[in-house]
Amino acid sequence: MNFSQALRSARQERHLSQLDLALRAGTTQRHLSFIESGRSQPGRTMVVRLGESLELSLRDRNDLLLAAGYAPVYPQTGLDAPELEHVRSALDHILTGHLPYPAIVVDADHNLVLANDAFTLFTEGVAEKLLEPPINVLRLSLHPDGVAPRIVNLSQWAQHILDRLPPGEFRDELAAYVPHVEPGPDHVGFAAPMHLRSPRGDLHLTTTITTFATALDVTVAELKLEAFLPANAETAALLTQGLGN
Repeated sequence: MNFSQALRSARQERHLSQLDLALRAGTTQRHLSFIESGRSQPGRTMVVRLGESLELSLRDRNDLLLAAGYAPVYPQTGLDAPELEHVRSALDHILTGHLPYPAIVVDADHNLVLANDAFTLFTEGVAEKLLEPPINVLRLSLHPDGVAPRIVNLSQWAQHILDRLPPGEFRDELAAYVPHVEPGPDHVGFAAPMHLRSPRGDLHLTTTITTFATALDVTVAELKLEAFLPANAETAALLTQGLGN
């Protein structure tokens, strides 16, 4: 898509009128109309403002800039680069502080970036092929050779995962691993717990997901920290007893 098409498509996907977007971006509906029709070429600052107003990801804002003929504004730095040492240090601190409960950091493709020692709860007994980098945590969770055989409420957990994914080949792959079950009246979406069999006993886990919304680097902005928490006192006791084992 050229810039005009990309801008119009992004606006319409968010169900915004030209007036809505113009007010957000601090311009006029007439000017925005000219931009979307290709009659006016926006400056770099305007493109950045439009990307921010549309609440695009940093990666998509860079793509919008490229479509308009400008260089990307937001850097994409490897997490192992010296410039992001403070980020790695902070993530390691968070992961360690979450013990004895599992916690992981994944990238935009759901590949494992970092994990604390309690993540072994999920890797015990899974096929080696699923642990070869990059480890995709969603595939690890639902694959028949992965964690799936130990998830008691697999259908519910799978629906919780599939609900988070856009249509596409990856979603279709994961959906094929589990029986299709229509969500019933008890389906709770994002709050679905995981009922996991483990050597320590039956664990009931819920999750929280943290993103780095104020990051100005594409790599950091796309990271997600998923922390698993005990859903009952029995699970908390079992995990605490395993600390240091």
